[in-house]
Amino acid sequence: MPYALIFTEQYNRKAAKFIKKHPELRQQYLKTLQLLQANPFHPSLRLHALQGKHQGLHSVSINLSYRITLELLIQDEQIIPVNVGDHDAVY
Repeated sequence: MPYALIFTEQYNRKAAKFIKKHPELRQQYLKTLQLLQANPFHPSLRLHALQGKHQGLHSVSINLSYRITLELLIQDEQIIPVNVGDHDAVY
């Protein structure tokens, strides 16, 4: 059963800005979201929990340079993307 991706208005603005700045990553970004919805634990996503000020959030990789931080609610099978960008932008 696929997970539900829940996009907030704030995240949609960040994602639109990210895609506008990096149009060459659009396909990789969309593929990452599709895989995240189908199986957030797929090894290529490199899902991991964050620590410190981002405790409670997780991160997945779009590629080696860009990440999506997200709130992963396992019991409700919901994923809420929080931020997208390079390492410095999301952490």
